[in-house]
Amino acid sequence: MRTRSIAAAAALLLTVALSGCGSDQSAGGTSSPVEEKTLIVFAAASMQSTFTELQQTFEAEHPGTTITFNFAGSQALATQLNEGATADVFVSANDAQMKVVTDAGLADGEPIVFATNQLAIAVPPDNPAGITSLADLAAEGLKLVVCAPAVPCGAATQKVEAASGITLHPVSEEQAVTDVLSKVSTGEADAGLVYKTDIIAAGDSVKGIDFPESSEAINNNPIVLLKDAPQPELGQAWIDLVLSPEGQKVFAEAGFGAAK
Repeated sequence: MRTRSIAAAAALLLTVALSGCGSDQSAGGTSSPVEEKTLIVFAAASMQSTFTELQQTFEAEHPGTTITFNFAGSQALATQLNEGATADVFVSANDAQMKVVTDAGLADGEPIVFATNQLAIAVPPDNPAGITSLADLAAEGLKLVVCAPAVPCGAATQKVEAASGITLHPVSEEQAVTDVLSKVSTGEADAGLVYKTDIIAAGDSVKGIDFPESSEAINNNPIVLLKDAPQPELGQAWIDLVLSPEGQKVFAEAGFGAAK
């Protein structure tokens, strides 16, 4: 019986020892859980595809971290921040809406331009209106959709109109570039002015038409850490990823231009 007791005790000690191998234990002998953190990024709607792709890389490199994105028109995001919304990072589709945030004293440091974007014409895949140029968008009876003037893609549209001397007569002005794209892809509109990157991201749901006048309205895409960021270290790490060669490759493949 005594021999059996000694053997049983030895087996128990061995089991306990093995259970401790390979586990993350603190000084008290308990495992150390990974701290859960949330990074909040307010980003222009045109960033949705690329940022969602980079999210996988970031969260893999920062265990326990989840990114919460707020994708919308830059003007809407700037307004939300000025009204007290909480975020770590702000990304605008142009300099003007970034200036709204920096002028309000909400930025921690100077914004950095990481990419550029420019307009293209989006039409349904079969292009029923036969659009081939910017001038075609002024045709009577055309169901054209653009961004509202306060939205970066709308401001770019106005610049293109002024530079080309072509007056457009849209049937709708949307609050985000993704809304314009949606109306074209569903056939609610004959054409829309959106960013080249949005057309690439939309795949076969729309057809893109480049036009030379778009070079008159190239938008910068700036990013900045916010002063009251709940997770400033993670926010800076996200900015670093966006600026990194890996991040820049993702933007280039999506059709963004290089920062100048």
